[in-house]
Amino acid sequence: MQTIRYFVLFLGLTALFTSCGSFEKLRKKGTDEQKYQAALTYYKKGDYDKAVLLFEELKPILKGSDQQELATFYEAYCNYHLSQYEVASFQFKRFYETFGRSDYAEEALYMSSYASYRASMPYYLDQASTLTAMDNMQSFINTYPQSKFVDEASKIIKESRKKLEKKAYERAKLYFKTSPANLQNFRSAVYAINNFKKEFPDSDYNEELAFLQVQAQYEFAQNSIYTKQKERYDEVVKYYHDFVDAFPEGKFVKKAERLYEDSVKLSGKLAEEDRLAKAAQQKAKEKEKAAEPASTGRVGGSTNK
Repeated sequence: MQTIRYFVLFLGLTALFTSCGSFEKLRKKGTDEQKYQAALTYYKKGDYDKAVLLFEELKPILKGSDQQELATFYEAYCNYHLSQYEVASFQFKRFYETFGRSDYAEEALYMSSYASYRASMPYYLDQASTLTAMDNMQSFINTYPQSKFVDEASKIIKESRKKLEKKAYERAKLYFKTSPANLQNFRSAVYAINNFKKEFPDSDYNEELAFLQVQAQYEFAQNSIYTKQKERYDEVVKYYHDFVDAFPEGKFVKKAERLYEDSVKLSGKLAEEDRLAKAAQQKAKEKEKAAEPASTGRVGGSTNK
């Protein structure tokens, strides 16, 4: 009987398409069952524009029916295939919350996370969506640690982290590149590189950035006011030692050595100038004190008149 029923429905759909000849006529004249079957047909054919319109129309009608689950699931997939990733992510998440015991629940939660990953911005734009995607994927792994999607979810977390790494790397370099226009950007570059090394200790960018930190600090010291130069050249020396300890055979070692040697020389020169200046000040004070007239005063008691 079920087979006969669907055969009759198929004939009805065929007649409807043949006689009406348009999708819009199906939407206006088709029954709810015809629209539902047509939506499934459109979906399986990959005609997601038409399928999603029908699923959206049927949503309030199918509520509480056996067909609601599949229609809701396919609607989310339609939006995903139409690159409406944020909408799809929301719909997959809602499906998971509504049909938590469904055979599609695990896939829906994964797809909610995956769609949010697809919605994330390129590395040079705001990365809030990337952080959300990472959190969602980790939440999925925690919920379904044995899932067939775990390997892919772990891969996406790594790719997202690479995107954040690239963003931080380019930001540090940008600070350095724009420093001639703004002296404080040398300092910002140094701080950004410190943060990068802490957040991405195994990054392939660390050698280049470690050298750039030496160079940025050197440029910062050179362009600083006289009274700040020595301590900032001493910072160059510190960053140089950090660099050569981490990358003793690195390709930037010779360039770093020149900055190091220059910084040591300039720091020593400034220290000597400071010593001589202090000595001169002390000598001037002693000379000034020696030049003061001897103090005078009366000796004895009051005079009687």
